[in-house]
Amino acid sequence: MKYHSDKKGNKYYAWSDVKMEMMRDPAFRKVYEAQKPKYDLIRAILDARIKRGITQAEIAKRAGTTQSAIARFESGVGNPTLDFMQRVSAAVGARLEVKISR
Repeated sequence: MKYHSDKKGNKYYAWSDVKMEMMRDPAFRKVYEAQKPKYDLIRAILDARIKRGITQAEIAKRAGTTQSAIARFESGVGNPTLDFMQRVSAAVGARLEVKISR
């Protein structure tokens, strides 16, 4: 992996490089793929919130929950219920769709 540098000269690795390296490990890949639907859902809600310029507090108010619950959800902590996800989706002006496929 190669280092990148910011304007202050701080060196860092890009997440895409780290992820690519880690995906070479079959055990990591298995866990990552198992968590992918959860994080795809988080990313979709977060993108919708940011696109609409809505704060976590506003979503919480609209969804009938707390700002801290929205923050926990966005950080990937816990397993939200389907009801919670429907309320949060509606709060960002989206519709939750659940699909099961082979």
